[in-house]
Formats: sequence, C-alpha cells, structure tokens
Amino acid sequence: MPPVFPMLTVLSMFYYMCLRRRARTATRGEMNSRRAIESNTRALPINVEIVQYAKEVLDFSSHYGSENSMSYTMWNLAGIPNVYPSSGDFTQTAVFRTYGTWWDRCPSARLPFKRTPSTFCSQDYVELAFEEPVYPTAVHILETYHPGAVVRILACSANPYSQNPPAEVRWEILWSEAPMKVNGPQARQFTPCIKQINFPTNLIRLEVNSSLLDYYTELDAVVLHGVKERPVLSLKTSMIDMNDIDEEEDEEKFACGMDTLNKQFSIVTLREWPTNGYFDKLPYELIQLILSHLTVPDLCRLAQTCKLLYQHCCDPLQYIHLSLQPYWARINDTSLEYLQSRCTLIQWLNLSWTGNRGAISVSGFSRFLKVCGSELVRLELSCGHFLNETCLEVITEMCPNLQELNLSSCDKIPPQAFNHIAKVGSLKRLILYRTKVEQTALLSILNFCSELQHLSLGSCVMIEDYDLIASMMGAKCKKLRSLDLWRCKNITESGIAELASGCQLLEELDLGWCPTLQSSTGCFTNLARKLPNLQKLFLTANRSVCDTDIEELAANCTHLRQLDILGTRMVSPASLRKLLESCKDLSLLDVSFCSQIDNRVVLELNANFPNVFIKKSFTQ
Repeated sequence: MPPVFPMLTVLSMFYYMCLRRRARTATRGEMNSRRAIESNTRALPINVEIVQYAKEVLDFSSHYGSENSMSYTMWNLAGIPNVYPSSGDFTQTAVFRTYGTWWDRCPSARLPFKRTPSTFCSQDYVELAFEEPVYPTAVHILETYHPGAVVRILACSANPYSQNPPAEVRWEILWSEAPMKVNGPQARQFTPCIKQINFPTNLIRLEVNSSLLDYYTELDAVVLHGVKERPVLSLKTSMIDMNDIDEEEDEEKFACGMDTLNKQFSIVTLREWPTNGYFDKLPYELIQLILSHLTVPDLCRLAQTCKLLYQHCCDPLQYIHLSLQPYWARINDTSLEYLQSRCTLIQWLNLSWTGNRGAISVSGFSRFLKVCGSELVRLELSCGHFLNETCLEVITEMCPNLQELNLSSCDKIPPQAFNHIAKVGSLKRLILYRTKVEQTALLSILNFCSELQHLSLGSCVMIEDYDLIASMMGAKCKKLRSLDLWRCKNITESGIAELASGCQLLEELDLGWCPTLQSSTGCFTNLARKLPNLQKLFLTANRSVCDTDIEELAANCTHLRQLDILGTRMVSPASLRKLLESCKDLSLLDVSFCSQIDNRVVLELNANFPNVFIKKSFTQ
C-alpha cells in the first residue's frame, strides 16, 4: 500500500521551498525591491553605515557647459553640494545638453531604432566614483532645478582606483523607473528604494531621460550610503509573494543581457518535433514580419524552440537595423563574434555606450566590421571609449556605403585619427560633439565629404580658426541642412558671412555660447536675410542680440520653429510680438535671463500665443 503523506507535510515542504528560494534570491541580490516584503524584511544592524559624496566624475555622455570651465558641467557633481537646498538655475550644478522633445522635432533629428526594449529609455548618463567600496543601502540625488530626469541607477563591480582591473566587470541595476513628470521645478532630494547587491561598489552610474521636462534638469550632488560588510537579511515573514515561485522570470529580465545572450547565440542543440504546427502553414515572409517586433533577447530565446524558428531568428534580414545600446553593460567581443553570421546584411548599427573598460577590444571590433561592414549606412558609436585610430581606419575601409557616423563624446580618439574620415565621401551626417578633432583633419573632411547635410562640431575645443572652417563649409558643403557650432570659441562675422552665402539650405543653426559674435557687426541680420529656411536658431548667451535681429528674423525666417536668445539685454517685448505674429510655426522661445522680458510679459505673450512654449528661467 503506497504511503499517505499528510497534507500538513506537503504544505510545510512547499513553505520551506519558498523560504529557501527567497533567501537564495536575496543573497544573490536578485530580489526586486518593489516585490520585497519590506514590512517584515530588514537588514540586521551589524555594520556602521558610511556616507560619502562622489569623489570624481569618471565619464558622461553630454553636458551643457564648456570643456574648459566648471559652469553647468558634469564635474560639479563631485564633492559636497554647491546649491542644495536652493532652487533655480545655477552655474555650479551639473546640466545635460538637452531637455524636452525639442531636439526630436528639428531638422537634425535622427530616426529611432526599432526593437528598442520598452524598459530602456535612457538618453544620457554620468558615472561617479566614490572613495570607499560599500554595499549600497541608499543613494540620494540632490536635484536643484526641474527634477525627475533620473530613470536608472546602476552599480559597478569594478573599483576605478584599483591597480588590478577585474577579469569580469558587472553592472547591477539598483533602481529603474519610466520617466515621470514632476510638478514644479523646485529642488528635492531624490531617494529611490534600491535593491541589495552581492558585491561592494564605489562606482555609481545615473542614467537620465529629460523628455518630459520643461527645462534643463540640474543636479548638485550624489550621496552614497553603504556598509563595508555584506548585510544579512532576517526572513521573518508570514507571507510568500507567489511571483517569486517563478524560477526564471526575474533573472532573465535584465540578466538576459549579453552574458545570457552569448550562450543563446551559440546554441545549436534544438528540440526535435515531428512538425512545426501551424507555423508550417504560414508564409516565410509573414513569420519574418511577426518576429520583426521582437527584441534581440526575445529573438535569442525563440531561436531555442525549434529548427524552423531558429532559421527565422538567425536570418540576416532580422538584423538589418540593430541597436545594442540597451544592452551596453553586457556587450563584449564574444557578443560581436556570435552576431557576425546574423549581421552580414546589417545597414544600421548602434554600438553607443558599449565596449568600455575593456569589454570590446580593437581587434574584436575590427573583426566584426570586416564581416558585417560592407552594407552599413548608419553607425552610432557615441561614448565608445575603446575606439582609436585603428578603429576609424577600419570603419573607412570596411564601410564604403556609410552615410551617417556618430562619434559624439568619443574623447579618447587621438586628433590625427580623424583624418581617416575624409575617405568616406558618401557621408551625409557626421557628429563630432566633444571630440578632439583638429583643424587640419576637419578641413580635409569638409573638402572630400561634399554630400554632408548634418554636421555637429559642438564643444570641439581643438579647432583654432572657426572662420576658416566656416569658409570651407560655404565653399564645399552646399547641401548642409543643420550645423551645430555650440560653444565654438572664435567664429566671427566673417565666418558667418561665408557660411550664410554658401550654405543657403541651412534649416538649423546652433551658435549658442559663441562669445566672439556681436550683433553690431550685422552678422545676425545677415543670417536672417540669407537663410530663409531656418527652422531652429540658437543664439544662447549672446548678450548683443537686439530688436533689429529679431525683426529681421520675423521678416525673413517665417518658418522658424525654435529660437533661443537666453541672456540678451537688448530685446524688447515689442519685437517679440512681431516675431510671434510673423512666425506662425514657432513652438519654442527661450527668453531666460532676458532683462527686458519679465514674468508679466511672459504671461501676456503666453495668453496671446498659447501654441508657443515661452521659457523664462529664474534663480532664487
């Protein structure tokens, strides 16, 4: 007679298994903070908590400030607060380059990559080093103006001050949420509930998305709380979250980054089935269309189900457009090696933010492009600090059809390496923001890349004579539609005249923080008369912009959509009314710190022109 197990014993075993699983996931740092039973689970007080401010800013994707200054730069995040708890626009804070959706609505906007996971919404990042590695217990972010941009906080296993680099670099998400709209621009201390991790860290990364903000977010300091010894959890609980019984769901959401994908890419053992069910009845093209909506991790999972779907998931047509930026923390040489056979037809490739700290080698990148570069049209490499002169040489040799190249914030590339870009005569878009490109290399690029339509030279501090560069653009780049000269230090009315005469198709021009331009020379009126197609014009922080310039824009640039005249003292409400009446498509007008435009005027203009976002910043 078979033994009869009492129901109590079965329930006890089930309860024990659930507790054991909870303990195991907690010690591995895998428990999601939102699903933890916070009321009954607490860290035992076996450590003294260490509180520390960031010691150093190691890396970032963009900032509003100059490379040769501290105002509005990411470097302001190091050390104790400069501004908090005050609210307002202060130069001593860290500010990213963009906000809102305005940059997605201008002529230079790029098409998004499909298949980007809905959970990845980061637009910018900053990495901070702290003195002591700790097991984090809290992260405080001091936001002083327009808070709410931070969407993800990560911790790294690598110690930036260690003499011995680790064999493996791990990143763990401490907290993540979708972008949120915060009511009001006032300062706040943001302290999200973070999850525990199983390694000490002194490297924290903040990722931001400013798309819902009405103005630039400003960060003052980051405070890391933690303990030296790994916390021990007490598991006094009378409840079990039934979601924790799923053995794989949580781990795969982020851990099915590229460490898991690397294994999946190489799987050849597939289940044997006599038929493929209803999939055998579907046209090949229809299955391909269905699978085109899956993310890369989902494709890799699906490839393990049967031979038919494996064939579909490995079809190079599924990888015509491929963005690996959402998986930046897990991409390495092995990932690229496994992807090679699938990417032989790839046309768009996004490797932005990937490969740092030795994850991608020059040889690994070169091998990939030699196999997969022949059809590439668009290559995104923003913040790729592994790139060197060899990489640029390989790009120009292996990608003959390349039309778009983004090297934004690739500040480790040596100046002489940019000469290779001149070999890609088919380029239509080139982004060199925050790079070390020199004048000689840039002149060569402009001379041979006459098809350029979009060019970004913002914060390129090693260019000695921007007038000469502008003259070359006017002579060679007749198709130019957008030009970013943000913070170029020495362009004058002579360069502007050459540019306006030769590049009359310009629709977007950023001359923000160009101190050598003076309205009295007629440079801005000349722009308005020569460039009637202008849709976006940034004259940020040019105090000489006057009523005459605004009236010329109103008379000649009726398609204007975005205008930034922050900081001018010479513009009156009357000229702004003429501009708003003439430019019916105007949607953004920044008059922050314009001394003649007070809040009363802004309220009046908002009432009369409700379709225009009129920004007036303040300092308390």
